[in-house]
Amino acid sequence: MKDKRVTIVGLGYIGLPTAAVMARAGMDVLGYDLNKRVINALNEGEIIIEEPGLSDLVNEMVSAGRLRGISSLEESDVFIIAVPTPITEDKKADMSYVESAAEEIAPHLKPGNIVVLESTSPPGATEEMVAPILARSGLKIGEEIFVAHSPERVLPGKIIQELVQNDRIIGGINPESTEAVKEIYRTFVKGEIYTTDSKTAEMCKLMENTFRDVNIALANELAILAENMGIDAWEVIRFANKHPRVNLHQPGPGVGGHCIAVDPWFVIENHPEGRLIRQARDINDGMPDKVLHRILQLVQDEEAKVAILGVTYKPDVDDTRESPILKLVDGLLQRTKLQVAIHDPHVDREVFPYSGRLYDKIEDTVKDADLIVLGVNHFEYSTLDFSELGKLMKSKKVYDTRNYLNQKELAQGGFQVTVLGRGN
Repeated sequence: MKDKRVTIVGLGYIGLPTAAVMARAGMDVLGYDLNKRVINALNEGEIIIEEPGLSDLVNEMVSAGRLRGISSLEESDVFIIAVPTPITEDKKADMSYVESAAEEIAPHLKPGNIVVLESTSPPGATEEMVAPILARSGLKIGEEIFVAHSPERVLPGKIIQELVQNDRIIGGINPESTEAVKEIYRTFVKGEIYTTDSKTAEMCKLMENTFRDVNIALANELAILAENMGIDAWEVIRFANKHPRVNLHQPGPGVGGHCIAVDPWFVIENHPEGRLIRQARDINDGMPDKVLHRILQLVQDEEAKVAILGVTYKPDVDDTRESPILKLVDGLLQRTKLQVAIHDPHVDREVFPYSGRLYDKIEDTVKDADLIVLGVNHFEYSTLDFSELGKLMKSKKVYDTRNYLNQKELAQGGFQVTVLGRGN
């Protein structure tokens, strides 16, 4: 297998780490992307995304000659599609990137090639969309070209380790495809590899994230009810989870990222029977509005300054896709007269839509602020000196949407502290 040439189509948060890990396993890996900035950086042994361990591994593999970026496709033994599948305004999967990738691959296919769709997709996409496009090559799908879906299931911040250690599902359009792809993935996956058909593999990925979304919605609904009833939802969760068969999740300002906030819609986009999944999505998508409403209750002046700490979709990553805090910022700027200042040590200013409101220093962000909103529990915010920051503020108020800050210390420092899910 080490003499195989592999082409990764799409060098984002999954594609580039996959390329680097497969190169480390000894394969000759090509990385293809339409973004010239990504390709130029890769060929310099650099990356433009934030992921622990990835920069060093990419540099090592490029230097070793086992990984390079390309701007046009070449012949390969294996093609892995890892392009985005964003959600449309009407909550359906935008499969245009997958479709384009398959169309670009088809002219380069030769007998014995393998094509794997890793992009998260609605059930049936591999068999009903990708395979027919590849068939335009004139080669027999499942006999001369082997096609499968193998969803990633990694955690940002630990992608390099989890690509190797986590169990993997491979679903081929026929048994021959499944086995061909399994043989490739076995070269770098140390976890168990489970085999099935492509539709089942697609649904597995969607349901893994739907399970989490539904349970987060329950926690968020608890937070809303607890605030209304004057109860501390966090204490309810702590004690309820002492039950041996209960594991309540944590509430927050919403759900973000390209997985949990998106995948459930792919399950139900053509199936109105999915009522529970839809309701969970509505609850979680509604949390930024709940937070906005609370902010308006906490500030007296309609033109008050609000300092937002953290806008990525989760702590200690640079990914803002579907970030609930970014949706909160959108709402504040579009529907209120509030002044909004933003701080996030992980955000790339070049791609951030509100770069003019993004400050490098915390002190500049909170200066003359009427309210600090902790949007993301980045580690950096756990060590802030609020006794000094309070001196810069107009009003010493904090709204903690993650139950992350030391509330006792803040209260002792004269701050009015509000916590999402804690009734007053």
